[in-house]
Amino acid sequence: MESVKSSYTEEQRHHIFESEFLPHIDAMYNFAYRITYDEASAKDLLQETYYKAFRFIESFHEGTNAKAWLFRILKNSFINEFRKKNKEPSMVDYQDVETYYNSDDVNEVITSDLRVEVLQDMIGDEISNALNALAVDFRIVIILCDLEGFTYEEMSKILDIPIGTVRSRLHRARNLLRERLKTYAKSMGFK
Repeated sequence: MESVKSSYTEEQRHHIFESEFLPHIDAMYNFAYRITYDEASAKDLLQETYYKAFRFIESFHEGTNAKAWLFRILKNSFINEFRKKNKEPSMVDYQDVETYYNSDDVNEVITSDLRVEVLQDMIGDEISNALNALAVDFRIVIILCDLEGFTYEEMSKILDIPIGTVRSRLHRARNLLRERLKTYAKSMGFK
């Protein structure tokens, strides 16, 4: 295998990483958490993103939009992991099953979706719940545009889709979110 000749010195690589990439770590974590619903998964995704960013730093052009570049890496890593997990059978810890069936709660109705249990404890967080209920493609465009402030052009590059698709997906996502929040808005006094 032919090795790629580095155009950056090791010192330059570290400088770029620290000055261009690390300032976006909080926004990257927030995005990872919003698409995974899980703190550990978000941290893993963030670590994977920064690992890939450093590993492929040669393909980053200093002075360009580092945040958009990192978001694209994170989004691609999430999609790849999502596809991989969907192909794998679900894992069950036998010890957890045995403990449950030996407990007094055997007749209690349970859910296999831990996100439901977590969200039930978040009273008054209707907006977050409505956003989380959207399909991933719709949730991502809302987060990128309305929460992170990316332009349509930047979103097009991050998501690797045409600008027209960004616009239509964002329009559909906002309509779905509006529909999900209609009852909540009325209860808060909005028409």
